[in-house]
Amino acid sequence: MSRHIAVIDVGKTNAKLALVDAATLTEIAVVTRPNTVLTGPPYPHFDLRGHWAFFLTHLSSFHAKYEIDAISITTHGAAAVLLDLDGQLAAPMLDYEYNGPDAMQAEYNALRPDFAATGSPRLGAGLNLGAQLHWLFATQNGLTDRCAHILTYPQYWGYLLTGAMATDVTSLGCHTDLWTPQRSAFSTLVDQLGLAGKIAPARHSSDVLGTISSDIAARTGLRRDTQVHCGIHDSNASLYPYLRSHPSPFSIVSTGTWVVAMAIGGAPVTLDPARDTLINVNALGAPVPSARFMGGRAYELIRGTCTATPTRADRDAVLAGIALYPSVAMDSGPFQNQPHQWSKTPQNDGQKMLALSWYLAMMTDHCLSLIGAQGPTVIEGPFAKNDDFIQMLAALRPAGVEVAASATGTSVGAALLASPDAPLPKTRKIAPKDIACLRRYSADWAQIVTTREDTQCA
Repeated sequence: MSRHIAVIDVGKTNAKLALVDAATLTEIAVVTRPNTVLTGPPYPHFDLRGHWAFFLTHLSSFHAKYEIDAISITTHGAAAVLLDLDGQLAAPMLDYEYNGPDAMQAEYNALRPDFAATGSPRLGAGLNLGAQLHWLFATQNGLTDRCAHILTYPQYWGYLLTGAMATDVTSLGCHTDLWTPQRSAFSTLVDQLGLAGKIAPARHSSDVLGTISSDIAARTGLRRDTQVHCGIHDSNASLYPYLRSHPSPFSIVSTGTWVVAMAIGGAPVTLDPARDTLINVNALGAPVPSARFMGGRAYELIRGTCTATPTRADRDAVLAGIALYPSVAMDSGPFQNQPHQWSKTPQNDGQKMLALSWYLAMMTDHCLSLIGAQGPTVIEGPFAKNDDFIQMLAALRPAGVEVAASATGTSVGAALLASPDAPLPKTRKIAPKDIACLRRYSADWAQIVTTREDTQCA
């Protein structure tokens, strides 16, 4: 069993390098840098060069202090890197929140496959990777000829480390329009966009991509036989440990900038792409009904600089009728294009923080219902430390809510790809309090949300 796994972990907000001890599933060293979007030219893009220098520096220092046995990779989705024949960047990596691709919606919509084939809803800006590629090839002079290879984002870092090119099924299955989950094959869009022969072969996340190149070994001090695993989409990294530890049915809620709910073995449902439901693809290549919203973004927008802890008086005031209605991040989630509003303005920061946490929990519960989630729900990521969020969700999910007994998350999930014999994470079951009060509050919230939605549609 590999003991020390270095994990390149790039989220939408931060990029980090973590060193995971596979014997204890703990991060023994972590360094981070902001995932700052460069404004251009030619368009908003990610700082790949800066990230690479950062990763090399800290791979070297981690290895000198602890020794690295293997490397694994996890990144956010809706991302790919375009390379030329020499393996250099053919174009900067587009920020998926840039709305440039929206200018070509009609043209792209005529090309993309149906939701029934891909499980990929039509999303704005560059959240459909296919829309990014369509826009890039149409607007960047010479790119069609210049681009020789397309790699999904985790595999770009793997390519820099090993020289091997690939895509992975979890990244391709992340609302790209490029993959058909039920067939485990590329969609018709690949040919429509002229990507056949350019997009790298699809591999499973746990596959060994290769060993580090002699150049990387010389620059970092790592052993030349250090294996690099193919890599995984970050929400699926959160899911992966529980695919191995939990019997079906169960669900995972991966929290961060995005809150992503994923149901394993749930009730049959008809997914509604207008509600931001979709099919993800897990590390084993299987389809996973999912729903999501930008919960972490909503939390930061409403919270601002507030760090207050709600008091009992704050709780009583919020229960008496202070509620936040969707949607804070209007371009995602089940209630898109509905501007958020307060039932009553909170009178202090404690009330605001409590109503915000409950709002996020009720949104999460709604997402779980949309995907037919059954069995216990495991909360991963930052929201697992928010007791008000957890208590509300536990009150609303009869089959129970669990949180990891120790810190896990994307880095540990990615590390398990490289250490399949490592012990699996244990969870702690949440005992909800004041269930009747919280359910009554949620029922009132749901009734108002439904009324607002009906009024908007009328």
